[in-house]
Amino acid sequence: MDTDTSADFLQRNKANRPRAIRRLVIWYRRNAAVTTIVDTAANSASAAGTVAGTVVSSAGSVVTSAGSMAGNMLQPLVFDPLRRLQGSESGLEKNTVADDQRLWIAVDGMGGDNSPGQILDGCLQALHRLPIRIKFVGESEKVINAAKEMELNESLQEAIEAGQMQLIPSGPSVEMHEEATAVRRKRKASINVAMDLVKKGEALAVYSAGNSGALMASAIFRLGRLGGIDRPAIGALFPTKDPGQPVLVLDVGANMDCKPTYLHQFALLGNIYSRDVLQVSEPRIGLLNIGEESCKGNDLALQTYQLLNTEERFNFAGNCEGRDVLSGEFDVVVCDGFTGNVLLKFLESVGSVLLDVLRAELPRGRRGKVGSAFLRSNLKRIKKRLDHAEHGGALLLGVNGICVIGHGSSKALSVVSALRLAHSAANHGVMDDLAQLQQPSIPSVSTSDR
Repeated sequence: MDTDTSADFLQRNKANRPRAIRRLVIWYRRNAAVTTIVDTAANSASAAGTVAGTVVSSAGSVVTSAGSMAGNMLQPLVFDPLRRLQGSESGLEKNTVADDQRLWIAVDGMGGDNSPGQILDGCLQALHRLPIRIKFVGESEKVINAAKEMELNESLQEAIEAGQMQLIPSGPSVEMHEEATAVRRKRKASINVAMDLVKKGEALAVYSAGNSGALMASAIFRLGRLGGIDRPAIGALFPTKDPGQPVLVLDVGANMDCKPTYLHQFALLGNIYSRDVLQVSEPRIGLLNIGEESCKGNDLALQTYQLLNTEERFNFAGNCEGRDVLSGEFDVVVCDGFTGNVLLKFLESVGSVLLDVLRAELPRGRRGKVGSAFLRSNLKRIKKRLDHAEHGGALLLGVNGICVIGHGSSKALSVVSALRLAHSAANHGVMDDLAQLQQPSIPSVSTSDR
């Protein structure tokens, strides 16, 4: 093969190389070049320090320090191009918390697929990171056995002696497969006991990763609905392009069939929570729909649009299409529970599917291994940002108490995040504003309610 033919072959091969791989190669070469500069600068300075040290020992120290300084100044230039897509690792760094700042939170220790072990582990970790105390409700024997199996005995005993945790015994719990009405039959179930602690004022919030229907039923039976709210709604925080600006979507599963008045009430609830807890000065409320125009959608969407558009207590920003939910253009998005639950379950799959697709698209062989080594940790962090389960739980809004619903498969890290959410809601006094919410004056609409 002559020289011209070889050049043509290489040019064609370069043109056919996938754009993503070309960018990865360019990024690698640039970082390799900068890394070489850093190493050369540091080595040269170190060598200079050694030579100078043979003449004047103090000079050696000065030049060595200069080498270290050069390395420290140049090293930040070697950065990861995906770093700007990520927030902090987990935001779960340990803090020193004064006991007088701690708030009591009731935890359903028997709720979830990984209870009580993972729930207990998450609670113990949360005590080191959050200004809270925990009333851990569960079947005593199972809790003690789980603590032994996970080697949490010592940490548990320390927390109890420090007055940061109390173990509250309960009866047989409501299982994940049982109907929500089981809370009436099992009066001493852990979720009922935890809910009673909030009702009595012995805890400011309740967390459970168990049967969400049972939690909702227990909250309605024991805490009651807020004045002016016909149906409570489950609100979940979805990630957006801005790591520090989540969007609150409700309802995501509590009410399969809704009336326009229900969605109007969801908007009122979401507006107060976004303003008080998420600290958004003027939340932008959106109605999930198939188009931006006011004439789009089914009867429920059309009637709801009229109610929201004439409401003066919040900022209605119009219809929100599915592609705009994660755009950051809305702070609160309202929809019926059926649509919201589909949206929630879809989002749950995005992170893992994206990771699998990127893995499959990486080239095979040595180049693929190099690319995977560079991107593996970054892709995992992106997956976590897209997975709402990694960020704790959802809020049950509309009942007379703060209730956080955890994912059924929650493990320790998710429990910590959910307890942070519960503490944030309790600490900002959101219930005071919600309690003042009265039945809104509903403008008349041209068509009858569904």
